Amino acid sequence: MPGIFRFSFGPWNIHEGADPFGPPVRPTVEFAEKLKVYKQLGFDGVQFHDDDAVPNLDGKSNRQVRQEAKAMAELLAGEGLVTEFVAPRLWEDPRTIDGGFTSNNPAERQYALDRTKQTIDIARTMGTHFMVLWLAREGTYLREAKDATRAVELLVEALNQLLAHDPEIRIAIEPKPNEPMDLAYIPTIGHALGLGYLTDDPGRVGSLVESAHAILAGLDPSDEMAYALAHKKLWSVHLNDQNGLKFDQDKAFGAVDLRRAFMQVWVLDRNGYGHNGEFVGLDVKAMRTQKAEVATQHLANSKEIFLALLDVVRGLDSTRLDQLIAERNYELLEMEIVRALMGRG
Repeated sequence: MPGIFRFSFGPWNIHEGADPFGPPVRPTVEFAEKLKVYKQLGFDGVQFHDDDAVPNLDGKSNRQVRQEAKAMAELLAGEGLVTEFVAPRLWEDPRTIDGGFTSNNPAERQYALDRTKQTIDIARTMGTHFMVLWLAREGTYLREAKDATRAVELLVEALNQLLAHDPEIRIAIEPKPNEPMDLAYIPTIGHALGLGYLTDDPGRVGSLVESAHAILAGLDPSDEMAYALAHKKLWSVHLNDQNGLKFDQDKAFGAVDLRRAFMQVWVLDRNGYGHNGEFVGLDVKAMRTQKAEVATQHLANSKEIFLALLDVVRGLDSTRLDQLIAERNYELLEMEIVRALMGRG
């Protein structure tokens, strides 16, 4: 059963171009203007951080938060869009310098838990039962600074409290091996799923695979996706690309390694991804050199490449490929795929 594909991205993917070595180079685009771009580019879903939906979140009462989340949901509906998920932005607050759920400070752990419960409330107000948890600072710069076994126990305790906070919430863990922390406790999809199985309700804990994060772990993104699919735990993806083992680049999907991108599309399509409502999420950044008036090209490019690769996947002669696999003629199997990617199939 082939996949069904609809697309989403987060408002942070239209940005001013600042990086750790330089200031913004493009003007700020107001949130309402970003929403108008979604349908123009052929996207249906919006990924949110909690403070994308409700700015200055920590300074507002629960009542104010719910009112603003409701207003945001109405704004989306007016543009014909839906919320894919909401994720807590825990890594920027001074109280999470040493981690949120795994901080050595109990008060800081409580802050992370309270804010994430509020994120769940925002998600529900905006019409989704889905939250993504990127455990950005749940790690350490120095191994001796924390007890790694206890850190996993703290993460399980936090997940159990989040699951208990709302009996319908589904949580997808997004792993990453490093950055911003030097050493992350949940670096791969295997770690993410293992963490979920330790919770009180594993059926409500799944995963999100980001292409670049898998590459940074020295793994192939399609294998990470396939592993999660085998567990029926691939609830979202962040497609992008990456030039080797360095900082998280979030380049346009397929822009670096078209063969690697092809295999991700192959795995998603051949496993019927999307039949349970999953989105193809893009997490891509415009190059800093891009001028403001064309600073959504990276999103259009990524979607175009995905759909072109989908045509290649579906255009291959499955009988022919199965024959080559049975004959163990993997050299010719590879060439059949490469020819197709070169338009010579």
